[in-house]
Amino acid sequence: MSGYTERRGEIETYFDRTAADAWARLTSDAPVGRVRASVRAGRDRMRGTLLSWLPDDLRGRRVLDAGCGTGALAVEAARRGAEVVAIDLSPTLVDLARERQPSFDSGGSIDFRSGDMLDPALGPFDHVVGMDSLIHYEPADAVAVLAGLAARTRYSVVFTYAPSSPALQAFKAVGKLFPRGNRSPSIVPVAERHLYRLIDAHPKLTDWDIRRTERVSGGFYTSQALEIVRP
Repeated sequence: MSGYTERRGEIETYFDRTAADAWARLTSDAPVGRVRASVRAGRDRMRGTLLSWLPDDLRGRRVLDAGCGTGALAVEAARRGAEVVAIDLSPTLVDLARERQPSFDSGGSIDFRSGDMLDPALGPFDHVVGMDSLIHYEPADAVAVLAGLAARTRYSVVFTYAPSSPALQAFKAVGKLFPRGNRSPSIVPVAERHLYRLIDAHPKLTDWDIRRTERVSGGFYTSQALEIVRP
């Protein structure tokens, strides 16, 4: 997956160096402008959607937060008792996630790491969550990543993609929300039918079914949640 490898490097550079401060602020309670406030609200709604598709009781289950950012989703999963491995390409954001980690007595835990979500050394999981972590990859590469994650997953993979729409085609990048010098690698919108065909056709996803999907859209944030499960 040369396309994945090249893109991964661009994403790491952006989130770890160019826009780390901007994303740290976006994912905090600090006051932000109207555009970023709508992105923050959309991300909060999407996080809630993905978490609602996981069991309420995650005790004894291992969860991968693939592209954990500053760790908000990982914390909520751990509060349900999960053993969470939270990984992100950006060491800077992972360090911030560790700093922000609250204490909880649910029996859950979080292992924050910086690195590649496809690293086989991470081991097997019961559930995988990828919130806005595949949206910068070409659809075929994203599905190949999805297949790689699914190969190590027992129950479900929930993730988001950028649904193709006139608005997303016009803006093209999350980085448009930041000053020109802080622009991110472009988002790659994909039509739902095309994504489903790629999933259905991938030889490593033949044992997986698409179950639920939900769009979160408001202001400058639009993302589609999708769940695949082992039948």
